[in-house]
Amino acid sequence: MFKRLFRKDAALEAGDSLFAAASEQSRKPAFYEAMGVPDTVEGRFEMTSLHVWLILRKLKGDDRPARKVAQKLFDAMFSSFDDALRELGVGDLVVGKKIRKMAENFYGRVQAYDTAMENAEDDAGEEKLAGALARNVYESGRSEIAAELAAYVRKQAAAIDAQARAEIVRGAVIFADVQP
Repeated sequence: MFKRLFRKDAALEAGDSLFAAASEQSRKPAFYEAMGVPDTVEGRFEMTSLHVWLILRKLKGDDRPARKVAQKLFDAMFSSFDDALRELGVGDLVVGKKIRKMAENFYGRVQAYDTAMENAEDDAGEEKLAGALARNVYESGRSEIAAELAAYVRKQAAAIDAQARAEIVRGAVIFADVQP
């Protein structure tokens, strides 16, 4: 009877592990040095969100364990954002509002990136992804600055798509190298 109380939550552990991998990948210096991603709180938010989205794409569907892991990954990301805001000195009364705004921003990015990836094979899809990245990551309307990051995103999406979903549900994801 008491075993159930002390059993580890596999989905929670997987979500935490996936978030750790996404967070580690998003902190690679090549993004900020070679690709020109702003090394700011906003730039870090964008790169973390981008990598979490790449994993969430793989977890989409009707599979209950995958949905549960996806939720735990989302929870881990926003728990980390909450902690970061508090470390930056944001007051308790404001943290909730900022997290809510970050969640709205994240959902907007997910929609924009999903739409762009639906047309991945044609030039319009490439332009949509580069445009979405330019607006969100670089805060500009110039998609040419985001073309290299768009190529990276497509490479990562292909690498993650090639991985076994069951492994990702268990918390193991492998990102491809960042090529500046």
